[in-house]
Amino acid sequence: MIVVTLVGCSGPTGSSIASATTLPAQPLLTSDPALLAGDLTADEQALRDPSSSEAALLAAAHRQQVAYRALGRHPEWDAIVQPGIPPSLRETYDRNVDARRQLTALSQGEAKESPPAWPIQAPAPAEALLGYYRDAEAATGVGWNYLAAINLIETCLGRIAGVSSAGAQGPMQFLPSTFARYGDGGDIVSPHDSIMAAGRYLAANGFADDHGHAIFGYNHSSHYVSAVEDYAAVLARDPAAFAGYYRWDVYYYTSSGDDVLLPVG
Repeated sequence: MIVVTLVGCSGPTGSSIASATTLPAQPLLTSDPALLAGDLTADEQALRDPSSSEAALLAAAHRQQVAYRALGRHPEWDAIVQPGIPPSLRETYDRNVDARRQLTALSQGEAKESPPAWPIQAPAPAEALLGYYRDAEAATGVGWNYLAAINLIETCLGRIAGVSSAGAQGPMQFLPSTFARYGDGGDIVSPHDSIMAAGRYLAANGFADDHGHAIFGYNHSSHYVSAVEDYAAVLARDPAAFAGYYRWDVYYYTSSGDDVLLPVG
């Protein structure tokens, strides 16, 4: 069985350590939820604008991520924010908010006082990751968008380089024994090899006939399945959404209720 860390772009697990490191502050959001719809819409549009600079893309993605994390914690804002999202972005909005809530429910009660000792690294280039997902789809029949969604939830597209408390490793979080079966002799920490292995695993567990059943085999939780389905649906409908996900940071939700931003390094 594959074990998921549920950290970073998702939620927390694993043993914690004390740290004296001063961590960066997260982007600030408007304090008025009535204004949040406009700000989030502007960031979603910037992420889809081919003329946006890398600095603009990073800023938009970081605000977007923080907005969805906040919306996930505040269902009472739904009636205020959701009507202000343009129809063209409504499904993206709904799916991202639901994914956040599913992952929060999945990790309920697992938060520690301080983040675990995970090294945080830059992910592989976006074009390389997209190529790996497509290669795995061609080889196994598992949709590239599902592989990207799992990669996002597991390790924030490879940013989290540590070993989980259960011993899972690599960008797709395999136990070594499982990877030995599906890795085809590859390297468990290689983005290409681990993504290919995830495709083989899901295909072997009946992805073609029942997506949800195969994903449930990856992690035995209906919340996990729903979150994967949400992110995969966003990417299927609008592949450009990957530009935002690719630039999301690693966050750790502590037992005190704080979101701690964990930068590269």
